[in-house]
Amino acid sequence: MARPRLLHRREIWVDLLLYPGHTLPTAAAPVIVAAGLAIHDHVFAAVPLTLAFLGSWLIHLGGVLTDNHELLRRHPHVPEHPELLQALADGTLTLPGLKLGIVASFALGVLPGPYLFSIGGLPVLLIGTVGIAASLAYAGGPVPYARLGLADPIFFVMFGVVAVAGSYYIQAASVHGSPAIWRIAAPALPLSALVLGLPIGALVTNVMIIDDIRDRGFDRVKGWRTAAVRFGIGWSRVEYLTLSLLAYLAPFWFWLGLGLSATVLLPLLTLPLACIIGRAVCTLAEPKELRPMTPRASRLALLYAMLLALGVALPAG
Repeated sequence: MARPRLLHRREIWVDLLLYPGHTLPTAAAPVIVAAGLAIHDHVFAAVPLTLAFLGSWLIHLGGVLTDNHELLRRHPHVPEHPELLQALADGTLTLPGLKLGIVASFALGVLPGPYLFSIGGLPVLLIGTVGIAASLAYAGGPVPYARLGLADPIFFVMFGVVAVAGSYYIQAASVHGSPAIWRIAAPALPLSALVLGLPIGALVTNVMIIDDIRDRGFDRVKGWRTAAVRFGIGWSRVEYLTLSLLAYLAPFWFWLGLGLSATVLLPLLTLPLACIIGRAVCTLAEPKELRPMTPRASRLALLYAMLLALGVALPAG
């Protein structure tokens, strides 16, 4: 195997560890949908929403860094990320430095916590705790759930229900006020806050499915029982297409079932891009070929979310 070129420290941390083209779009997508629904319901609140986004992205980032730390610590001979292995060998990257990055991400991520707790009470504490646990346990801890093949449903729920509902809740609580900080649920969430994120959860989960197809050989060596490892690449492709179908049928339900304006169909404009990515996922198999599909799928989720938020926020014609 060719020796990877030496990378500068900035390239390592930004391009290979922070994944701005990957983590930022997937973290922003559910928050944007929650903003659109909040505008529709006249409860939009920019400050708590922005702080909630920053907190959730930093916690998500802590999980990504944990994943890389555990890969380098537990499987130093698996060339899943040869550039990181080379950086570790030449001292440009160290495991203590990576661990410090993990601690910093989670520490910064919880900084908005007291302010958000003062607005939303116990639900904020519960959502934050679940988010941190899900982020850490993906690849860390004694039994990482990614190793058990449970990442798909957890990602779907966290990005598809929890992130949208939580982002909407903190805005509604800020506008309406919470009469008691320890109250379990104030104010009550509308059904739309619980279901509008389902297509976002589907598209974000698809990002991970692409990674699982791409890295199935490495995951098999690591002992990870992802769907692509346990059931094969064909299963993962069917799962990808099923989630895509859910994402592009959901707007019709939002329009005809929830009574939202027909503008909620705007995400269908992203269907050509989804077809291009889906075709690549269903025909390509080599890691190098699939690698560009991850940021493209992340951008698809972001664009879909922006159009969905716009469609929800626009007044009925």
